[in-house]
Amino acid sequence: MILGVGIDVVDVDRFGETLDRTPPLRERLFTSAERNRPLASLAARFAAKEALAKAMGAPAGLHWIDAEVLTEDSGRPRLEMTGTVAARAKAMGVETVHLSMSHDAGIASAVVVLEA
Repeated sequence: MILGVGIDVVDVDRFGETLDRTPPLRERLFTSAERNRPLASLAARFAAKEALAKAMGAPAGLHWIDAEVLTEDSGRPRLEMTGTVAARAKAMGVETVHLSMSHDAGIASAVVVLEA
């Protein structure tokens, strides 16, 4: 059973300007393993975290770094959830998280589907 679906789109250049203007934002949004990735990859990861929050109903109190986008050996992205995000997923009964990300032509996007 599908519990939630979220989608997000990010303008890569605008996202980069925001990170440049507010350097501490990078540490609030991304884990240490994510922070040094190329800008388009960061924008896609931010879109993934936004899409996840939307799929969860956008509850208050989620911490950005409690969701990390990892890349499997196959190249497939997956979300690793800890802390506040894992607690929300557990409360919702989430058993499977599907993630798709893309970036092209200056736009990054992500879709998340939560399944029981």
